[in-house]
Amino acid sequence: MTKYMALHETLEVHEILTFKNLCLTKTVTMSGLVQDPELKAILSNDVSTSTKSITRLKELITDRSHKHE
Repeated sequence: MTKYMALHETLEVHEILTFKNLCLTKTVTMSGLVQDPELKAILSNDVSTSTKSITRLKELITDRSHKHE
Protein backbone atom coordinates (compact mmCIF):
# COMPACT_ATOMS: atom_id res chain seq x y z
CA MET A 1 0.00 0.00 0.00
CA THR A 2 1.26 3.48 -0.89
CA LYS A 3 2.30 5.68 2.01
CA TYR A 4 1.55 9.01 0.32
CA MET A 5 -1.31 10.58 -1.60
CA ALA A 6 -0.91 10.59 -5.36
CA LEU A 7 -0.27 13.88 -7.11
CA HIS A 8 -3.82 14.06 -8.48
CA GLU A 9 -5.18 13.56 -4.95
CA THR A 10 -3.00 16.36 -3.64
CA LEU A 11 -4.23 18.64 -6.42
CA GLU A 12 -7.85 17.78 -5.64
CA VAL A 13 -7.31 18.60 -1.96
CA HIS A 14 -5.73 21.88 -3.07
CA GLU A 15 -8.83 22.67 -5.15
CA ILE A 16 -11.07 22.02 -2.15
CA LEU A 17 -8.79 24.18 0.01
CA THR A 18 -9.04 27.03 -2.48
CA PHE A 19 -12.83 26.74 -2.54
CA LYS A 20 -13.07 26.64 1.28
CA ASN A 21 -10.87 29.76 1.51
CA LEU A 22 -13.14 31.56 -0.94
CA CYS A 23 -16.23 30.54 1.04
CA LEU A 24 -14.63 31.68 4.30
CA THR A 25 -13.72 35.04 2.80
CA LYS A 26 -17.28 35.53 1.57
CA THR A 27 -18.75 34.51 4.95
CA VAL A 28 -16.50 36.91 6.87
CA THR A 29 -17.33 39.73 4.45
CA MET A 30 -21.07 39.11 4.66
CA SER A 31 -20.92 38.86 8.48
CA GLY A 32 -20.12 42.55 8.62
CA LEU A 33 -23.24 43.39 6.63
CA VAL A 34 -25.75 41.12 8.38
CA GLN A 35 -28.02 42.56 11.06
CA ASP A 36 -30.17 39.55 11.96
CA PRO A 37 -28.78 37.93 15.15
CA GLU A 38 -29.76 34.41 14.10
CA LEU A 39 -28.05 34.77 10.73
CA LYS A 40 -24.98 36.29 12.42
CA ALA A 41 -24.80 33.22 14.68
CA ILE A 42 -25.04 30.90 11.67
CA LEU A 43 -22.27 32.79 9.88
CA SER A 44 -20.12 32.79 13.01
CA ASN A 45 -20.54 29.03 13.31
CA ASP A 46 -19.62 28.65 9.65
CA VAL A 47 -16.44 30.68 10.16
CA SER A 48 -15.41 28.41 13.02
CA THR A 49 -16.16 25.22 11.09
CA SER A 50 -14.51 26.46 7.91
CA THR A 51 -11.37 27.51 9.78
CA LYS A 52 -11.02 24.00 11.23
CA SER A 53 -11.60 22.44 7.81
CA ILE A 54 -9.01 24.69 6.19
CA THR A 55 -6.46 23.81 8.87
CA ARG A 56 -7.07 20.09 8.29
CA LEU A 57 -6.81 20.45 4.51
CA LYS A 58 -3.53 22.34 4.88
CA GLU A 59 -2.21 19.51 7.04
CA LEU A 60 -3.11 16.99 4.35
CA ILE A 61 -1.23 18.96 1.71
CA THR A 62 1.77 19.71 3.91
CA ASP A 63 2.13 16.19 5.33
CA ARG A 64 1.00 13.84 2.61
CA SER A 65 1.46 10.70 4.68
CA HIS A 66 -1.61 8.87 5.94
CA LYS A 67 -0.66 9.08 9.61
CA HIS A 68 -3.79 11.21 10.26
CA GLU A 69 -6.17 8.41 9.29
